[in-house]
Amino acid sequence: MRKLFMIAAVLISSITSAQTNKAVKSGEKLTYAASYNMSGLMTPLAQVTMQTQTVKTSKNTLLHLSCNATTYTKWDTFFKIRDNYESYVNPTTLKPSLYKRDILEGTYTKKEKYLFKGNTIQSTLKRKNMPETTKAFQISGSASDVVATIYQLRNVDFSKMSPGQTKSFVVVFDEKEMGVTAKYMGKETVKAGNLGSKTCYKISIGAKTNKLKGTDKNIIYLTADNARVPALIQFSIPVGTGQLTLTNASGI
Repeated sequence: MRKLFMIAAVLISSITSAQTNKAVKSGEKLTYAASYNMSGLMTPLAQVTMQTQTVKTSKNTLLHLSCNATTYTKWDTFFKIRDNYESYVNPTTLKPSLYKRDILEGTYTKKEKYLFKGNTIQSTLKRKNMPETTKAFQISGSASDVVATIYQLRNVDFSKMSPGQTKSFVVVFDEKEMGVTAKYMGKETVKAGNLGSKTCYKISIGAKTNKLKGTDKNIIYLTADNARVPALIQFSIPVGTGQLTLTNASGI
């Protein structure tokens, strides 16, 4: 599932940039079914939930963004997943100040924290049966964590892009920056859970990574409205294909 989140970040981060937040609200909840192609059938394995909430510190008001992945009960015996990704961002720019990642996948565990300070990240990492480590590393000014970039995407005005137009951006994941290119492919109608059938922007993703496979095989569909909700994410990786399908959206 950590690869699934990374792939979703790659699909999304490629078309984000610093801008004023007009699409993302506090109190949102988006629920997805995460499926993997097993013997030719897309089989739902887990639920992914994305939520937003306003939080206040002694100095700032932040927007708390969270993404949680949990395998359905019948799959827990085979491979239990309990993943939690969080980002605390400026409500206006969606620039992150703190990122947290806590994953449990089978017997594998990992806890990670990024503290953003300008172009530097202070990173803390703890793996199962390993000592905690800390480090500092430099990032480019446009780089953002996986969760923040997912929400930044929704502020891109695709109505001003032409089919075939591309943009290049950066996402930080596993203490590394990753370059990504996005190609706008026009509009298509897809099912979007309780929102019904929606006209969506179709974006094809290419990245400097061996984790994605094929040309125009990694696609994200965003509702072509002011909220630009991710309705469907399709991915192709060396070991197979899968997708995240929106099942329910509220508070948008």
